[in-house]
Amino acid sequence: MNAWPAVILITTLAVISPGADFAMVTRTSLMESRRAGLWVALGIGCGVLVHVTYTLLGLGVLLQRLPWLFTALKWTGAAYLVWLGIALWREAGVAAARAEQAKPCPEQVHARLACSAPKAFACFRLGFLTNALNPKTALFILSLFTQVVGPTVAMPTQLAYGLFIAAAHVAWFALVACFFSAPSVQPRVQAIRPWVDRSLGCVLLGLGVLLIGVNAPQML
Repeated sequence: MNAWPAVILITTLAVISPGADFAMVTRTSLMESRRAGLWVALGIGCGVLVHVTYTLLGLGVLLQRLPWLFTALKWTGAAYLVWLGIALWREAGVAAARAEQAKPCPEQVHARLACSAPKAFACFRLGFLTNALNPKTALFILSLFTQVVGPTVAMPTQLAYGLFIAAAHVAWFALVACFFSAPSVQPRVQAIRPWVDRSLGCVLLGLGVLLIGVNAPQML
């Protein structure tokens, strides 16, 4: 049976659901630049390919049959989210101190954001690690390929599904980056940057703590 309709629908719902990927693209687009947000989106798409690759190679079955291995992945992802949340809280304190020293005009803000282009690799790495260590994406890919696609589907078709899923992530988060990097939005957000960083930091901390809470009973 052609699984394309199901793959497209499930992927769309999974991509647009809020999570760590959305938080990082939103924050980077608001605080840095559109280019930085697009690099994060590209990193997220490459992170998806990591999950697709080990699933197609059969390592996904290994994760399913060895619960402790998948639990270790979830612990790693949870720790990374907590670390990101703490980092945003610390960045909020730095931003608040800078705001007290000087309040740049919109032209200065635009110039500073334009200078963030050399950080492309750092933005790409941020998106890549956020998704590659995200157990939500791992569970989504494993479930999709085992329950919807199935092992009997030809490898080229499975590869096409995987590439579509990665491309869908890049396309969606590129739209998110373009929306939140609008020139009419960024200068206003810069004025409340510490609160934005703290809010997103709380979101990431909450996601990490939630994963830890879910995983803790399994380790007892």
